[in-house]
Amino acid sequence: MKQQSFLNTESMDRVLIVILFLAAIIVPTANLGFNQDHMLHISSYTVSLLGKYLSLALLALAADLVWGYLGILSLGHGAFFALGGYAMGMYLMRQIGDRGVYAHPELPDFMVFLNWQELPWFWYGFDSLGFALLMVVFVPSLLAFVFGWLAFRSRVSGVYLSIMTQALTYALMLAFFRNEMGFGGNNGLTDFKEIAGFAITADLTRVCLFLLTLFTLIVCLLFCRYLVNTRLGLVAIAIRDAESRTRFVGFNTVSVKLAIFTLSAAIAGIAGALYVPQVGIINPGEFSPLHSIELIIWVAIGGRATLYGAIIGALVVNYSKTMLTGVLPEVWLFALGGLFVLVTLFLPKGLAGIRSKR
Repeated sequence: MKQQSFLNTESMDRVLIVILFLAAIIVPTANLGFNQDHMLHISSYTVSLLGKYLSLALLALAADLVWGYLGILSLGHGAFFALGGYAMGMYLMRQIGDRGVYAHPELPDFMVFLNWQELPWFWYGFDSLGFALLMVVFVPSLLAFVFGWLAFRSRVSGVYLSIMTQALTYALMLAFFRNEMGFGGNNGLTDFKEIAGFAITADLTRVCLFLLTLFTLIVCLLFCRYLVNTRLGLVAIAIRDAESRTRFVGFNTVSVKLAIFTLSAAIAGIAGALYVPQVGIINPGEFSPLHSIELIIWVAIGGRATLYGAIIGALVVNYSKTMLTGVLPEVWLFALGGLFVLVTLFLPKGLAGIRSKR
């Protein structure tokens, strides 16, 4: 039965990857190959919107790795996502230079407005894309490692660990709202001009960002699938099902949990970095615990412990959110709650469970 389940997930991975490759061909062709009046044309706004969905799907993949295969219900993965987004946003702000409202060659506009005289030390280096990409991975990973080391060594688990992760992201949200933190306060970072020397609003740039997000999602899906089938992944599943027994057998459960939790945070940070240039803004609202809870709903609707199901859930829910908030904005939250209840009652394995039932 386990072998059959493994083959099912492998086949669904292949189907999803084929669909993503088709999207990599169709979307750029429809955007760049047809003029705006053509019926097959896809607007640049839609390309960025699809890129946004894919980056959120990458975040859902990271959450499913720890919840589905490690048994840790993290309600704070939005913090790692936001930190990766802020690292990319700081790089994009440094690229504005004297093209800002106040035309300061070094300080971002919000710092000039607040009468800052010099660039804070933690902004140094973000004029380099390579350094920014390093921080996109390093900062969320470091936070996850420190938090996990303290929590897992103390054997905090279950609902208590979930509450702690939620408290972590809420504390970061309050901190980033403060102007003196040097991250733009409640307005966050926005008004980006270019990335890697290319205009960020150009059609070709948006297509390249879309493709980069899509291929990053494919690579991370394949890597996570490989990981959960290795010895480390099998021990993680054993920890999820019976941590005490796994510990008594002789495995170092703290190290396994710490490794996968840190890796998941790095993937979430990458998702945040891909999200920001396509959306055009990053603010403290991304730290909101509500976003992390909504993330868990995506995974539950798509199918926990399937990886591909988390991606499908994120894509379906966020597309539905865009449609419903445009037509009936006051109904969206009720629709999301109703969808979650229906899936919980009739599809406990999420949308991915439909295939297994058949």
